[in-house]
Amino acid sequence: MFGRLAARHQVSLLVSGWSGGAPRTCLDELDVHRTGGRHTFSLAAPRYYLRHLKNPGFDVVVEDLNKVPVFAPLWAGRPVVLLVHHLFGRTAFQEASPPFAAATWLLERPLPWCYRGLPVEAVSESTAADLAERGFRRDRMAVIENGVDIEYYVPDPTVTRFPEPTALYLGRLKRYKRIDLILRAVARLRAEGLQFRLIVTGQGDAATELRRLRAELDLQNVVDFPGYVSEAEKRTLFRRAWVHVLTSPKEGWGISNLEAAACGTATVASDSPGLRDSVLPEQTGYLVPHGDVAALAERLRLVLTSPELRDQLGDGARRFAERFTWQRAALATEAHLQSVLDRVA
Repeated sequence: MFGRLAARHQVSLLVSGWSGGAPRTCLDELDVHRTGGRHTFSLAAPRYYLRHLKNPGFDVVVEDLNKVPVFAPLWAGRPVVLLVHHLFGRTAFQEASPPFAAATWLLERPLPWCYRGLPVEAVSESTAADLAERGFRRDRMAVIENGVDIEYYVPDPTVTRFPEPTALYLGRLKRYKRIDLILRAVARLRAEGLQFRLIVTGQGDAATELRRLRAELDLQNVVDFPGYVSEAEKRTLFRRAWVHVLTSPKEGWGISNLEAAACGTATVASDSPGLRDSVLPEQTGYLVPHGDVAALAERLRLVLTSPELRDQLGDGARRFAERFTWQRAALATEAHLQSVLDRVA
């Protein structure tokens, strides 16, 4: 979004660094500053800003809340807008070690106090509702959904579906994504005699335990783990799969649902925050109660056994995805930021 806005505005990006990463560069017309690292950025950012970015004359600071807040209102010295994808809450304990999960959970407690009354941009109605429940003012929020590149992620009639019914998970292999639910649903369908396969694409620290679960469920000949794939391979998988599946207990928006939809592929997902915003039941796919393996298996069965339903949902998914372009998101963000500045003036 901000890469698009940089064509008309001066946009600087303050982010964490990494070993070998240049401390200063230009990407997509953004003036990029890097400081600190994965676990130290929240401490390094205020100091770097006060030394190098405090006086260039910015109109507004946008804090992209990514797990750990940097509490920009306390040190930015100019209007702050909070951009929120989603808050982890107790979901953090499903992923991180108890100390890290507790730290993430505790750091979310003061958010309503620190950002009280400030304008907020949320990426979904689910995120906005979560923020409101925590004490944020709903009338100070703008919901601007993430986009998808509908010119890159597009159906291609020369790329055919897999000949064998195939379900696809494509994303990080993390415990909190609850990919284990998908494997258990697959085991249930195989026990009932359904012939199909599942591709679990991506990498992450849950890969070993997922492969172990595959062995426990005797799914070695059913579930493939190809690991990391390129963007081109990712698009091909979205185009060829019969159905995409995502079972996180909480997301900000579920952008992979939209990438699959843009390629004309339906999604079966948990009826959880964020995912319920990016799937239209019985139009672009299905939502099932989170954790209900039987319901998940049944909805997967519907799509995997009916090419006609698969194509019908895929057509609806493409039409839905066309509503969410990055250009639309960028223009809506620009308008929101301008409205913030107009109120300050």
